[in-house]
Amino acid sequence: MKKSLLSLLLLGLPMAALAAKLPVVASFSIVGDMTREIGGDRVDVVSLVGPDQDAHVFQPAPADVKRLSASRLFVTNGLGLEGWMGRLTKASSFKGVTVEAGKGIKTRMAPAEEGEEHGHDVVDPHAWHDPQRVQVYIRNITAGLIKADPQGKDEYQRRAADFAARVKQEDDWAAKQFAAIPAAKRKMLTSHDAFGYFGERYGIKMLAIQGVSTEAEASAKGVAQLVKQVKQEKVKAVFMENMTDKRLLEQLSKEAKVSIGGELYADALSKSDGPASTYLKLFHHNVETIMKSFR
Repeated sequence: MKKSLLSLLLLGLPMAALAAKLPVVASFSIVGDMTREIGGDRVDVVSLVGPDQDAHVFQPAPADVKRLSASRLFVTNGLGLEGWMGRLTKASSFKGVTVEAGKGIKTRMAPAEEGEEHGHDVVDPHAWHDPQRVQVYIRNITAGLIKADPQGKDEYQRRAADFAARVKQEDDWAAKQFAAIPAAKRKMLTSHDAFGYFGERYGIKMLAIQGVSTEAEASAKGVAQLVKQVKQEKVKAVFMENMTDKRLLEQLSKEAKVSIGGELYADALSKSDGPASTYLKLFHHNVETIMKSFR
C-alpha cells in the first residue's frame, strides 16, 4: 500500500512541476523564443502567432482570449506591430504583467503605406533585426519576468546575461562579415520593409515591395518603379520571406532580370525542424543567406 502511494506521488511530481511554471503568453514567435531563453524551466510560454505566421494580419480567436486570461505575463513587441493587442487584452480581462519588449529603443521611421492619407512616416516595429536593439528587448523581458515571478530573479538575470552575450557574439560576427563587402555592393530587395534596422546596423541599402506592414498591397506603379531602381542600382540580392506571398517578388525578379537569392525570416521563426527555429538561428540564417548573394 505504501509503495503504491509512493508511486502515485512520484508520478504526480512532473505535473506539479509543470503547474508551478509561470504561465506566459507571447504575442508572436520571436519574442516568445526570447522569453524562453531568459525564463528557462521556470516558464511555460505560448505564442499566439506561431512559426511562419504573420503578426501583422493576425486575428485573435476565442482560444487566444482564454489563454491570455489564464496567464500571468503577456510579452509583446509593441511599436505598433500588434494592432489587435488592445482588443485582446480587453476581451480577456487580463490582470497580469504586460511587457512591451521594444519599449525604450531608438526607433526607425519608415515611409507611410502607399495610398494612406497625409503620408506621415510610421514607426518601424521590426527592431529585433538589430542585435544591439535586442539588448533592450532582453532587459525589458527580464524585468517583466522578475515582476511576475520575483523568486526567479537570480535565475532570470543569469540567463539574461548569458543570452545577451550570445546575441552580442552574433552581432560581432555579422558586422565582420558585412564589413568585408564594399559599401557600394551592399544593396538588397525584400518582400516588405522589415529589414530597415538590419540595414541601418550593417550599412546595407534596403529596397522593399511593400511597406512595414504586410497588409498593404503594392501597386503596379510601385512595382514598376522598383524594377527601374533595381536595374539602375544594379541590385543583385533579391529575397523572399517565409510568411509573405512570393508571387509579386517572382514577378519583379523576372522583370528586373535578377535572381532570387534565397528565403529570409522576417516576422516569424521557422517550425522546429526549419533553419530559423530560434531567434539566434533566424539571425544567423539571414546573415549567411544575404552574404551568399553579396559575394
